This record gives sequence, structure tokens and C-alpha cells, in this order.
Amino acid sequence: MTEKKATKVIIPCRLSYANIWEGRPNDKGVIKYSTALLIPKDDDKTLAKIDRAIKAAISEGKSKLANTKGVVPKTIKLPLRDADEEGIDDPNYAGMMFLNASGNRKPGIVDRHVEPILDPEEVYSGCYANVSVNFYAFSVDGNKGVAAGLNNIQKVRDGERLSGGSSAEDDFSSLDDEDDDDIFG
Repeated sequence: MTEKKATKVIIPCRLSYANIWEGRPNDKGVIKYSTALLIPKDDDKTLAKIDRAIKAAISEGKSKLANTKGVVPKTIKLPLRDADEEGIDDPNYAGMMFLNASGNRKPGIVDRHVEPILDPEEVYSGCYANVSVNFYAFSVDGNKGVAAGLNNIQKVRDGERLSGGSSAEDDFSSLDDEDDDDIFG
């Protein structure tokens, strides 16, 4: 059994903006897989685990984050944010803390029985999952802080899709055969 890293956390959450099946290029052209993790503000246990892991990442990455006096400024960027304070105009984010996790490697995606999920329709923005995240310090182009690296995803249960689109069934189930005739005159 491998030793558990203090910066690694399994986060029970709801997925949002789940770009987990196909990577997308970031502003530097690097392919990234990513998702936002929505965590209820009243999930004290999970938020405490995240806080401990972020503190461990700050401690491990002090050489990247500290100023010339060896002090880590309070102004470094942190990954966990309050959606209400950020003013996010999305009812799905109300009452939530959130963080964005990303990585260069496609995450492993499994079901509750740890069997691989291969169908992209099975894991989507809006479903509930356990997400393995590793927090790490960064210092890039003058920006310093802690980021969340996306490891793996375990789908726990379905949820209402957050895509904002309707399904084909919703769009066309109310049409009857006579509606087809109207199209062709």
C-alpha cells in the first residue's frame, strides 16, 4: 500500500464544466482535462480536508511561494472559492464552495464498483462524484498560489445536467406524425 500524501484529497462533489473526456488546449496550447467541483458550504468534513491539503501544499511549496524574507504572503491565489462571494450568477452554484481542478493527463473514470466507465454520456456536468485531487504550489509569470491537480473520478450518482441544453427526447416527443407532414408540404 502506498503512503497517502497530505496534499491529496478525495472530494465528494457535483461536477460542473466537466471537460474530462477530451482535453482542451489552454491559452498556451497545452492540452488540459478539467472540471469544477461544487461542494456544499455545510460539508464541514470535506472543506476541512481540503483546507488541510491546501496548507500542506503551501508548506511543501514554500520555496515557490515565499517572498524574499521567506514569508508566504496572504495574497497568494487559493483554489477553494465561495460561489456566493464570487457573484456567480448560476443557481447551481448558490450555497456552494467550488474549485477548478485540471491536469495534462486524462483522468481515470470509474463507477461505484470501480469499474471503468467508457461512455461519455455517463459522466457529465451535473452528476455527483468522488474526485481525487492533488493540491500543489505554483509560481508562474509572477502569479503564485496553490492549484488543484485533477487525478481520477468516481461517479456516485446521476444529477440534473448542467449543460443548459435539452435532450432530443424533450425536443421531439411532443411532435406527432401530422407535424412531419407540415415540413414537406
